[in-house]
Amino acid sequence: MKGSRFAIGFCLALAASIGAVAHDGPDRSPEMTRAALAFVRALRPTLRSECLLPLPDGERFEWSYLPGRRRGVSLKQMNEQERGLAHALLAASLSARGGAKAEGVLELEGILRGIERSSARDPELYYVTIFGVPSEEAAWAWRFEGHHLSLHFSSWTGAIVSSTPAFFGANPARVPDGPRAGWRLLGAEEDLARELLASLDPAQRQRAILSGAAPADILLGPGRKSVPDPAGLAYSEMPPAAQTLLQRLVGEYVGNLHDGFAGGQRERIEKAGWSAVRFAWAGGQRPGEGHYYRVQGPTFLIEYDNTQGGANHIHSVFRDLENDFEGDVLRRHYAEHAHPGTSNAASK
Repeated sequence: MKGSRFAIGFCLALAASIGAVAHDGPDRSPEMTRAALAFVRALRPTLRSECLLPLPDGERFEWSYLPGRRRGVSLKQMNEQERGLAHALLAASLSARGGAKAEGVLELEGILRGIERSSARDPELYYVTIFGVPSEEAAWAWRFEGHHLSLHFSSWTGAIVSSTPAFFGANPARVPDGPRAGWRLLGAEEDLARELLASLDPAQRQRAILSGAAPADILLGPGRKSVPDPAGLAYSEMPPAAQTLLQRLVGEYVGNLHDGFAGGQRERIEKAGWSAVRFAWAGGQRPGEGHYYRVQGPTFLIEYDNTQGGANHIHSVFRDLENDFEGDVLRRHYAEHAHPGTSNAASK
């Protein structure tokens, strides 16, 4: 009963806050905040209470790329207007490239449903969860998640301050038949890495390859806290052509992020130094063989694994090794603002 009273009180406070923020004038709000406010205002009250959680809720730090129920509201629960605004929020939170890939994951889920003939594969079982109140004055966050997609966005005074973890998967990685036969949603992620590996001389390639067998999945997945040790071939040891390919490969992942945020990520990578970035490969080197690669620098980690489904099933993720979920911003927020009963909320 106490929890129910808290939830009701929280939702009432959110409704008041949403109205106040909207009254401030949308033109002053960044794109993601405007889109979030439009989405929340359009939600029917019953869905709004499911979608909105307190900012310090521990759910904010959970993530998964497996199919299944999430806290929040699924696209399936939404009406046409709500669903359209959810897609608009997703588009406003990513670059055009990232938004197209995210929508592509949903399309692949529909293709997979046809291949497996399973109703469990559903392109509408993707969930929107908002933490706190979308605002240009205070911290808030939101998540878009379902099978093969886990995207997290944190905002501080209206600007995006974190977009990680950013997980994109593709099954099938290459569509075998039908109207989309041959389509490879994450083809650039594979092709650039293969081109990079092929550009190395035998000695350099030997240092880059960790093992002839690829791991069964990415190493720093949900619930795993231990960051892999830097391994593989350093950028400073690569010939110029390979260095260019490595920068393009990293750019493919960073380029999924919102244009206004991606620049800051690039600056941090540059400041930490490309010389410290390493490229590591494991598994087969020929198309159709299970393979894995990792790109790791002082501030970021990229992992890619394609071993399942006859090496036609990709898992890929971009992690910020310093600011996943923007924990530092939230710690500052809770240090500066009183939140009764949530004094330890940002310590996770």
